[in-house]
Amino acid sequence: MIKRVIMVVLDSVGVGELPDAHLYGDAGSNTLANTAKAVGGLKLPWLQSLGLGCITEIAGVPCVQQPRAAYGKMAERSQGKDTTTGHWEMTGIIMTKAFPVFPYGFPPEIMEPFSKAIGRSYLGNIKASGTEIIEALGEEHLQTGRPIVYTSADSVFQIAAHEELVPVEQLYHWCEIARELLTGEYAVGRVIARPFIGEPGNFQRTARRRDYSLAPPREMLLDKLKAAGHEVVAFGKINDIFVGRGITTAIHTENNDHGMAALLQALDRYPQGLLFINLVDFDMVYGHRNNAEGYARALERVDGQLQAVTEKMTEEDLLIILADHGCDPIIPHTDHTREYVPLLVYGAQVRPGPLGVRETFADVGATVACLFGVAPLGEGTDFMQELGLKCSENSGNH
Repeated sequence: MIKRVIMVVLDSVGVGELPDAHLYGDAGSNTLANTAKAVGGLKLPWLQSLGLGCITEIAGVPCVQQPRAAYGKMAERSQGKDTTTGHWEMTGIIMTKAFPVFPYGFPPEIMEPFSKAIGRSYLGNIKASGTEIIEALGEEHLQTGRPIVYTSADSVFQIAAHEELVPVEQLYHWCEIARELLTGEYAVGRVIARPFIGEPGNFQRTARRRDYSLAPPREMLLDKLKAAGHEVVAFGKINDIFVGRGITTAIHTENNDHGMAALLQALDRYPQGLLFINLVDFDMVYGHRNNAEGYARALERVDGQLQAVTEKMTEEDLLIILADHGCDPIIPHTDHTREYVPLLVYGAQVRPGPLGVRETFADVGATVACLFGVAPLGEGTDFMQELGLKCSENSGNH
Protein backbone atom coordinates (compact mmCIF):
# COMPACT_ATOMS: atom_id res chain seq x y z
CA MET A 1 0.00 0.00 0.00
CA ILE A 2 1.25 3.49 -0.88
CA LYS A 3 0.82 6.05 1.92
CA ARG A 4 2.77 9.00 0.51
CA VAL A 5 3.22 10.37 -3.01
CA ILE A 6 5.97 12.86 -3.84
CA MET A 7 5.25 14.75 -7.08
CA VAL A 8 8.21 16.75 -8.42
CA VAL A 9 7.50 19.08 -11.36
CA LEU A 10 10.69 19.96 -13.22
CA ASP A 11 9.21 23.20 -14.54
CA SER A 12 9.55 23.34 -18.36
CA VAL A 13 11.68 20.21 -18.83
CA GLY A 14 9.96 19.01 -22.03
CA VAL A 15 11.06 15.96 -24.03
CA GLY A 16 10.05 16.74 -27.60
CA GLU A 17 7.56 18.61 -29.75
CA LEU A 18 3.90 17.61 -29.72
CA PRO A 19 2.26 16.93 -33.11
CA ASP A 20 0.65 20.40 -33.03
CA ALA A 21 3.81 22.24 -31.89
CA HIS A 22 4.11 24.03 -35.24
CA LEU A 23 0.81 25.80 -34.54
CA TYR A 24 2.48 27.39 -31.52
CA GLY A 25 5.70 28.32 -33.34
CA ASP A 26 7.55 25.50 -31.59
CA ALA A 27 8.50 23.08 -34.38
CA GLY A 28 11.73 21.27 -33.53
CA SER A 29 11.52 21.91 -29.81
CA ASN A 30 12.93 19.37 -27.36
CA THR A 31 14.04 21.14 -24.20
CA LEU A 32 15.96 18.25 -22.67
CA ALA A 33 17.61 16.89 -25.82
CA ASN A 34 18.46 20.28 -27.30
CA THR A 35 19.93 21.50 -24.00
CA ALA A 36 22.08 18.38 -23.75
CA LYS A 37 23.28 18.74 -27.33
CA ALA A 38 24.11 22.43 -26.84
CA VAL A 39 26.42 21.73 -23.89
CA GLY A 40 28.07 18.60 -25.29
CA GLY A 41 26.12 16.18 -23.12
CA LEU A 42 24.53 16.06 -19.67
CA LYS A 43 25.65 14.13 -16.58
CA LEU A 44 22.51 12.91 -14.83
CA PRO A 45 23.50 9.59 -13.26
CA TRP A 46 20.49 9.20 -10.99
CA LEU A 47 17.85 10.20 -13.54
CA GLN A 48 19.68 8.01 -16.05
CA SER A 49 19.39 5.04 -13.70
CA LEU A 50 15.65 5.67 -13.42
CA GLY A 51 15.25 5.51 -17.21
CA LEU A 52 15.24 9.14 -18.33
CA GLY A 53 17.35 8.29 -21.38
CA CYS A 54 14.75 5.76 -22.50
CA ILE A 55 12.16 8.54 -22.98
CA THR A 56 14.03 10.60 -25.57
CA GLU A 57 17.57 10.61 -26.95
CA ILE A 58 19.70 12.72 -24.63
CA ALA A 59 23.42 13.33 -25.20
CA GLY A 60 25.30 11.91 -22.23
CA VAL A 61 22.23 10.13 -20.82
CA PRO A 62 21.81 6.77 -22.59
CA CYS A 63 18.92 4.40 -22.03
CA VAL A 64 19.95 1.85 -19.41
CA GLN A 65 19.13 -1.83 -19.84
CA GLN A 66 17.36 -2.18 -16.49
CA PRO A 67 15.82 1.14 -15.39
CA ARG A 68 15.00 1.51 -11.71
CA ALA A 69 11.70 3.27 -12.47
CA ALA A 70 8.67 3.07 -14.69
CA TYR A 71 9.15 5.57 -17.52
CA GLY A 72 7.22 7.19 -20.35
CA LYS A 73 6.06 10.55 -21.64
CA MET A 74 2.78 12.45 -21.63
CA ALA A 75 1.00 14.60 -24.17
CA GLU A 76 -0.87 17.72 -23.12
CA ARG A 77 -4.50 17.39 -24.19
CA SER A 78 -5.44 20.91 -23.12
CA GLN A 79 -5.06 23.88 -25.42
CA GLY A 80 -2.08 26.05 -24.52
CA LYS A 81 1.41 25.62 -23.10
CA ASP A 82 1.41 27.60 -19.88
CA THR A 83 2.04 26.75 -16.24
CA THR A 84 -1.55 26.90 -15.05
CA THR A 85 -2.88 24.75 -17.90
CA GLY A 86 -0.21 22.10 -17.36
CA HIS A 87 -0.68 21.84 -13.61
CA TRP A 88 -4.47 21.88 -13.80
CA GLU A 89 -4.37 19.03 -16.33
CA MET A 90 -2.26 16.96 -13.92
CA THR A 91 -5.12 17.24 -11.43
CA GLY A 92 -7.89 16.36 -13.89
CA ILE A 93 -8.92 19.64 -15.52
CA ILE A 94 -8.68 19.67 -19.33
CA MET A 95 -8.80 23.14 -20.89
CA THR A 96 -10.68 22.92 -24.20
CA LYS A 97 -10.04 26.62 -24.83
CA ALA A 98 -6.68 28.24 -24.20
CA PHE A 99 -6.37 31.18 -21.85
CA PRO A 100 -6.38 34.49 -23.79
CA VAL A 101 -3.08 36.10 -24.75
CA PHE A 102 -2.36 39.74 -25.55
CA PRO A 103 0.65 39.99 -27.87
CA TYR A 104 0.01 43.71 -28.45
CA GLY A 105 -0.65 44.63 -24.83
CA PHE A 106 -3.88 44.98 -22.90
CA PRO A 107 -6.78 47.10 -24.21
CA PRO A 108 -8.05 50.37 -22.72
CA GLU A 109 -11.00 48.46 -21.22
CA ILE A 110 -8.48 46.94 -18.81
CA MET A 111 -5.74 49.54 -18.53
CA GLU A 112 -7.91 52.59 -17.89
CA PRO A 113 -9.75 51.14 -14.86
CA PHE A 114 -6.49 49.62 -13.62
CA SER A 115 -4.73 52.99 -13.78
CA LYS A 116 -7.64 54.69 -12.03
CA ALA A 117 -7.76 52.06 -9.29
CA ILE A 118 -4.05 52.31 -8.44
CA GLY A 119 -4.07 56.11 -8.66
CA ARG A 120 -1.35 56.47 -11.28
CA SER A 121 -0.46 55.69 -14.88
CA TYR A 122 1.80 52.84 -15.99
CA LEU A 123 4.76 52.09 -18.24
CA GLY A 124 5.09 49.42 -20.91
CA ASN A 125 1.92 47.42 -21.58
CA ILE A 126 3.80 45.42 -24.20
CA LYS A 127 4.96 41.86 -24.77
CA ALA A 128 8.50 41.66 -23.38
CA SER A 129 11.13 39.69 -21.53
CA GLY A 130 10.93 40.45 -17.83
CA THR A 131 14.63 41.12 -17.38
CA GLU A 132 14.86 43.24 -20.51
CA ILE A 133 11.87 45.43 -19.74
CA ILE A 134 13.06 46.39 -16.27
CA GLU A 135 16.41 47.36 -17.77
CA ALA A 136 14.64 49.44 -20.43
CA LEU A 137 12.04 51.09 -18.20
CA GLY A 138 13.43 50.72 -14.68
CA GLU A 139 14.98 54.19 -14.53
CA GLU A 140 11.78 55.86 -15.75
CA HIS A 141 9.86 53.80 -13.20
CA LEU A 142 12.09 55.15 -10.42
CA GLN A 143 11.56 58.71 -11.67
CA THR A 144 7.77 58.50 -12.09
CA GLY A 145 6.59 55.81 -9.67
CA ARG A 146 4.60 54.21 -12.45
CA PRO A 147 4.53 50.40 -12.42
CA ILE A 148 5.87 48.47 -15.40
CA VAL A 149 3.15 46.33 -16.99
CA TYR A 150 4.02 43.65 -19.53
CA THR A 151 2.95 40.29 -20.90
CA SER A 152 4.47 37.42 -22.88
CA ALA A 153 3.38 34.66 -25.23
CA ASP A 154 1.76 33.15 -22.13
CA SER A 155 -1.54 34.26 -20.68
CA VAL A 156 -0.09 36.58 -18.05
CA PHE A 157 -0.43 40.17 -16.80
CA GLN A 158 2.85 41.03 -15.07
CA ILE A 159 3.55 44.06 -12.88
CA ALA A 160 7.13 44.99 -12.03
CA ALA A 161 8.06 47.55 -9.38
CA HIS A 162 11.19 48.46 -7.41
CA GLU A 163 10.91 47.29 -3.80
CA GLU A 164 12.44 50.50 -2.41
CA LEU A 165 9.93 52.65 -4.28
CA VAL A 166 6.83 50.47 -4.12
CA PRO A 167 6.53 48.33 -0.97
CA VAL A 168 5.98 44.74 -1.99
CA GLU A 169 2.61 44.60 -0.18
CA GLN A 170 1.46 47.53 -2.33
CA LEU A 171 2.60 45.68 -5.45
CA TYR A 172 0.62 42.64 -4.31
CA HIS A 173 -2.44 44.85 -3.85
CA TRP A 174 -2.08 46.19 -7.39
CA CYS A 175 -1.98 42.60 -8.61
CA GLU A 176 -5.17 41.82 -6.71
CA ILE A 177 -6.83 44.80 -8.42
CA ALA A 178 -5.68 43.54 -11.83
CA ARG A 179 -6.88 40.03 -11.03
CA GLU A 180 -10.39 41.36 -10.29
CA LEU A 181 -10.44 43.28 -13.59
CA LEU A 182 -9.18 40.42 -15.74
CA THR A 183 -12.32 38.36 -16.15
CA GLY A 184 -14.46 37.11 -19.04
CA GLU A 185 -12.69 37.49 -22.38
CA TYR A 186 -9.75 39.09 -20.52
CA ALA A 187 -9.37 36.25 -17.97
CA VAL A 188 -5.63 35.60 -18.23
CA GLY A 189 -4.27 32.54 -16.47
CA ARG A 190 -2.09 34.49 -14.06
CA VAL A 191 -1.34 37.97 -12.77
CA ILE A 192 2.26 38.02 -11.54
CA ALA A 193 3.96 40.43 -9.14
CA ARG A 194 7.58 40.98 -10.21
CA PRO A 195 9.44 42.98 -7.54
CA PHE A 196 13.01 44.01 -8.28
CA ILE A 197 15.90 45.89 -6.68
CA GLY A 198 19.12 47.57 -7.78
CA GLU A 199 20.12 50.57 -9.84
CA PRO A 200 19.94 51.44 -13.56
CA GLY A 201 22.21 49.06 -15.40
CA ASN A 202 22.10 46.55 -12.54
CA PHE A 203 18.47 45.71 -11.74
CA GLN A 204 17.71 42.28 -10.29
CA ARG A 205 14.38 40.55 -9.73
CA THR A 206 13.84 39.30 -6.18
CA ALA A 207 12.39 36.06 -4.83
CA ARG A 208 9.23 37.83 -3.61
CA ARG A 209 7.40 37.13 -6.83
CA ARG A 210 3.77 36.14 -6.31
CA ASP A 211 1.31 34.58 -8.77
CA TYR A 212 -2.43 35.28 -8.78
CA SER A 213 -4.07 32.51 -10.76
CA LEU A 214 -7.63 31.98 -11.75
CA ALA A 215 -9.39 29.52 -9.49
CA PRO A 216 -9.80 26.03 -10.98
CA PRO A 217 -13.24 25.87 -12.63
CA ARG A 218 -14.34 22.68 -10.91
CA GLU A 219 -13.37 20.10 -8.30
CA MET A 220 -9.98 18.52 -8.98
CA LEU A 221 -7.55 16.06 -7.41
CA LEU A 222 -6.32 18.31 -4.59
CA ASP A 223 -9.89 19.17 -3.53
CA LYS A 224 -10.75 15.47 -3.35
CA LEU A 225 -7.63 14.58 -1.37
CA LYS A 226 -8.16 17.33 1.20
CA ALA A 227 -11.87 16.52 1.55
CA ALA A 228 -10.96 12.89 2.22
CA GLY A 229 -8.65 13.96 5.05
CA HIS A 230 -5.31 13.54 3.29
CA GLU A 231 -2.40 15.89 3.82
CA VAL A 232 -1.62 17.99 0.71
CA VAL A 233 1.65 19.90 1.09
CA ALA A 234 2.40 22.46 -1.64
CA PHE A 235 5.90 23.82 -2.25
CA GLY A 236 6.82 26.84 -4.33
CA LYS A 237 4.21 28.21 -6.70
CA ILE A 238 1.88 25.20 -6.42
CA ASN A 239 -0.19 27.05 -3.83
CA ASP A 240 -0.50 30.08 -6.13
CA ILE A 241 -1.42 27.98 -9.18
CA PHE A 242 -4.36 26.43 -7.34
CA VAL A 243 -5.26 29.57 -5.34
CA GLY A 244 -4.81 27.56 -2.16
CA ARG A 245 -7.55 25.12 -3.17
CA GLY A 246 -7.20 21.60 -1.79
CA ILE A 247 -3.97 22.45 0.03
CA THR A 248 -3.45 21.80 3.74
CA THR A 249 0.07 23.26 4.07
CA ALA A 250 1.83 25.77 1.79
CA ILE A 251 5.62 26.10 1.97
CA HIS A 252 7.16 29.11 0.23
CA THR A 253 10.37 28.44 -1.66
CA GLU A 254 12.70 30.88 -3.42
CA ASN A 255 14.49 28.64 -5.93
CA ASN A 256 15.33 25.03 -6.77
CA ASP A 257 17.86 24.59 -3.95
CA HIS A 258 15.50 26.05 -1.37
CA GLY A 259 12.66 23.90 -2.67
CA MET A 260 14.62 20.65 -2.56
CA ALA A 261 15.93 21.43 0.93
CA ALA A 262 12.35 22.11 2.08
CA LEU A 263 11.18 18.85 0.50
CA LEU A 264 13.88 16.87 2.29
CA GLN A 265 12.81 18.40 5.62
CA ALA A 266 9.15 17.72 4.87
CA LEU A 267 9.85 14.03 4.36
CA ASP A 268 10.52 13.88 8.11
CA ARG A 269 7.40 15.86 9.02
CA TYR A 270 4.70 14.47 6.71
CA PRO A 271 4.72 10.64 6.61
CA GLN A 272 1.49 10.44 4.61
CA GLY A 273 -0.37 12.30 1.87
CA LEU A 274 0.75 14.22 -1.23
CA LEU A 275 3.90 16.35 -1.33
CA PHE A 276 3.65 18.48 -4.50
CA ILE A 277 6.60 20.66 -5.55
CA ASN A 278 7.43 22.85 -8.54
CA LEU A 279 11.09 23.58 -9.29
CA VAL A 280 10.87 26.91 -11.09
CA ASP A 281 14.49 27.77 -11.94
CA PHE A 282 14.67 25.71 -15.15
CA ASP A 283 11.90 27.83 -16.64
CA MET A 284 12.21 31.23 -15.00
CA VAL A 285 15.98 31.61 -14.70
CA TYR A 286 17.27 29.65 -17.71
CA GLY A 287 14.65 28.64 -20.29
CA HIS A 288 13.13 32.09 -20.77
CA ARG A 289 16.61 33.56 -21.06
CA ASN A 290 17.85 31.07 -23.69
CA ASN A 291 20.57 29.98 -21.26
CA ALA A 292 21.28 26.36 -22.19
CA GLU A 293 24.44 26.19 -20.09
CA GLY A 294 22.64 27.35 -16.96
CA TYR A 295 19.75 25.01 -17.71
CA ALA A 296 22.15 22.07 -17.98
CA ARG A 297 23.94 22.84 -14.73
CA ALA A 298 20.60 23.20 -12.90
CA LEU A 299 19.52 19.78 -14.17
CA GLU A 300 22.76 18.23 -12.98
CA ARG A 301 22.37 19.80 -9.55
CA VAL A 302 18.79 18.60 -9.13
CA ASP A 303 19.83 15.10 -10.21
CA GLY A 304 21.86 14.70 -7.01
CA GLN A 305 19.12 16.28 -4.91
CA LEU A 306 16.55 13.84 -6.29
CA GLN A 307 18.81 10.96 -5.32
CA ALA A 308 18.90 12.36 -1.78
CA VAL A 309 15.09 12.35 -1.78
CA THR A 310 14.96 8.71 -2.88
CA GLU A 311 17.40 7.75 -0.12
CA LYS A 312 14.90 9.08 2.45
CA MET A 313 11.90 7.31 0.91
CA THR A 314 10.21 4.45 2.74
CA GLU A 315 8.68 1.24 1.39
CA GLU A 316 5.31 2.99 1.29
CA ASP A 317 6.43 6.00 -0.79
CA LEU A 318 5.98 6.73 -4.49
CA LEU A 319 7.97 9.39 -6.38
CA ILE A 320 6.57 10.89 -9.59
CA ILE A 321 8.86 13.12 -11.66
CA LEU A 322 7.26 15.09 -14.50
CA ALA A 323 7.01 18.53 -16.13
CA ASP A 324 4.25 20.99 -17.06
CA HIS A 325 5.40 22.13 -20.56
CA GLY A 326 8.67 22.89 -22.35
CA CYS A 327 10.85 26.01 -22.53
CA ASP A 328 13.54 25.06 -25.03
CA PRO A 329 16.50 27.44 -24.57
CA ILE A 330 17.68 26.70 -28.11
CA ILE A 331 14.47 27.77 -29.90
CA PRO A 332 14.80 31.36 -31.27
CA HIS A 333 12.01 32.76 -29.08
CA THR A 334 11.99 32.99 -25.26
CA ASP A 335 8.52 31.55 -24.63
CA HIS A 336 7.29 28.18 -23.42
CA THR A 337 7.31 25.36 -25.96
CA ARG A 338 4.52 22.90 -26.75
CA GLU A 339 6.09 19.54 -25.86
CA TYR A 340 5.61 16.11 -24.40
CA VAL A 341 6.73 15.93 -20.77
CA PRO A 342 8.68 13.14 -19.06
CA LEU A 343 7.11 10.67 -16.65
CA LEU A 344 9.23 8.73 -14.17
CA VAL A 345 7.65 6.74 -11.33
CA TYR A 346 9.90 5.26 -8.67
CA GLY A 347 9.35 3.36 -5.44
CA ALA A 348 10.02 0.10 -3.63
CA GLN A 349 6.63 -1.26 -4.75
CA VAL A 350 6.86 -0.06 -8.37
CA ARG A 351 7.46 -2.49 -11.22
CA PRO A 352 10.03 -0.80 -13.50
CA GLY A 353 9.35 -0.67 -17.21
CA PRO A 354 7.69 1.34 -19.97
CA LEU A 355 4.53 3.40 -19.38
CA GLY A 356 4.28 4.33 -23.07
CA VAL A 357 2.95 7.62 -24.38
CA ARG A 358 0.12 8.83 -22.17
CA GLU A 359 -2.66 10.80 -23.88
CA THR A 360 -2.98 13.38 -21.12
CA PHE A 361 -1.23 14.69 -18.00
CA ALA A 362 -4.47 13.76 -16.21
CA ASP A 363 -3.29 10.13 -16.16
CA VAL A 364 -1.07 11.17 -13.24
CA GLY A 365 -4.01 12.61 -11.34
CA ALA A 366 -6.08 9.51 -12.05
CA THR A 367 -3.27 7.35 -10.66
CA VAL A 368 -2.85 9.44 -7.50
CA ALA A 369 -6.62 9.43 -6.94
CA CYS A 370 -6.56 5.65 -7.24
CA LEU A 371 -3.66 5.31 -4.79
CA PHE A 372 -5.44 7.38 -2.13
CA GLY A 373 -8.90 5.92 -2.69
CA VAL A 374 -10.72 9.10 -3.70
CA ALA A 375 -13.43 9.34 -6.35
CA PRO A 376 -12.36 9.32 -10.03
CA LEU A 377 -11.51 12.68 -11.59
CA GLY A 378 -13.54 12.19 -14.76
CA GLU A 379 -10.42 12.63 -16.89
CA GLY A 380 -7.34 10.51 -17.39
CA THR A 381 -6.57 6.79 -17.19
CA ASP A 382 -4.52 5.47 -14.30
CA PHE A 383 -1.39 3.41 -14.94
CA MET A 384 -1.66 1.27 -11.81
CA GLN A 385 -1.52 -1.97 -13.74
CA GLU A 386 1.73 -0.99 -15.46
CA LEU A 387 3.20 -0.12 -12.06
CA GLY A 388 2.14 -3.46 -10.60
CA LEU A 389 0.03 -1.69 -7.96
CA LYS A 390 -3.60 -1.85 -6.88
CA CYS A 391 -5.98 0.96 -6.06
CA SER A 392 -6.77 1.68 -2.45
CA GLU A 393 -9.76 -0.30 -1.23
CA ASN A 394 -11.75 2.90 -0.82
CA SER A 395 -11.25 3.88 -4.46
CA GLY A 396 -14.09 3.96 -6.94
CA ASN A 397 -11.68 3.88 -9.88
CA HIS A 398 -11.72 0.11 -10.31
